[in-house]
Amino acid sequence: MTIPFRPPRVERTLQPSSPPATPLTYRDAGVDIDAGEAVVEGIKPLVARTFRPEVMGGLGGFGALFDIAGKYREPVLVSGTDGVGTKLKLAQQLGRHDSIGIDLVGMCVNDVLVQGAEPLFFLDYFATGKLDVATTVAVVGGIAKGCELAGCALIGGETAEMPDMYPPGEYDLAGFCVGAVEKADVLDGAKVRAGDVLLGIASSGPHSNGYSLIRRILDRAGRPLGLDVGGVKLADALMMPTTIYVKPILQLLRGEWREDVHAMAHITGGGLTENIIRVIPDGLGLDIEASSIVLPPVFDWLQREGAVPRAEMWRTFNCGTGFVLVVAHEMVNAIGNALDGMGLRHHTIGQVVHRDGDERVRIG
Repeated sequence: MTIPFRPPRVERTLQPSSPPATPLTYRDAGVDIDAGEAVVEGIKPLVARTFRPEVMGGLGGFGALFDIAGKYREPVLVSGTDGVGTKLKLAQQLGRHDSIGIDLVGMCVNDVLVQGAEPLFFLDYFATGKLDVATTVAVVGGIAKGCELAGCALIGGETAEMPDMYPPGEYDLAGFCVGAVEKADVLDGAKVRAGDVLLGIASSGPHSNGYSLIRRILDRAGRPLGLDVGGVKLADALMMPTTIYVKPILQLLRGEWREDVHAMAHITGGGLTENIIRVIPDGLGLDIEASSIVLPPVFDWLQREGAVPRAEMWRTFNCGTGFVLVVAHEMVNAIGNALDGMGLRHHTIGQVVHRDGDERVRIG
């Protein structure tokens, strides 16, 4: 007997229809397009002040255009990118949003400068969980100010509002810089020789390095932000913007001393111990005179309050020296006089010596 196939019986019960879903918008999801447009309108005049003749077009394009035709014979492009580390955390805690952008520019353009390049243009990335127009315009205003100080154009950037990515009131920053130098004028350390002298140019403070340690010391000391350190409040000393060395150093390189500056170094993370040696060829080392490192008041306070060993200070902070020139021994006085004329405080911190092996830097 064949039993015919029958599909299983399905009981069906009519359910009441669910109410229609409430329409959602991007604003409901946490992204305010109108606020973003308000930021763009707020920064337009700030950005426009940084433009150079080579900038083609204005804000709003998908890509930024910059024309270097006719400016260089054999241009070499030099690029750099950086942030401001956890100094950003301190800036947000103190509500000081108008100068942290100067730090961002300084960290990038000073790096590009090391190889003799003129910073041409800058781009920024600003990311936050919820866009606050006033804060964002203040930050970008600082970036624009930094670009003016460096002589480079703020040619573009990105403002990203990303709900749930950042706690309320917090934001992150990154910067990107492109510069150019004639191929024949690239400073790559090839001219450095034993006997060259290290001229250290003063920093304005910790710049943007070592702030994880700084914040730990600050918390342990009870955050005495109003404490007087060398005639300024501790908060002001810690938030002092990074010195931008571009214009005076380019003036020096384009003058009669161009052949006598053999290399340069930007003193950032790694301090005096790890940065200068990066531009010194193999077979040569550095003798840095410890007696030449007189800690400015803010660094003196950090060392005492944190009981930070001297060696740790030298490899974490700039210790008052933000930029270093490696110069021919016989031209030290002349170049020093030129720096004086530019208003750059400086002092001799050591010399280049013959040295191989792992310990190429000695501070003593």
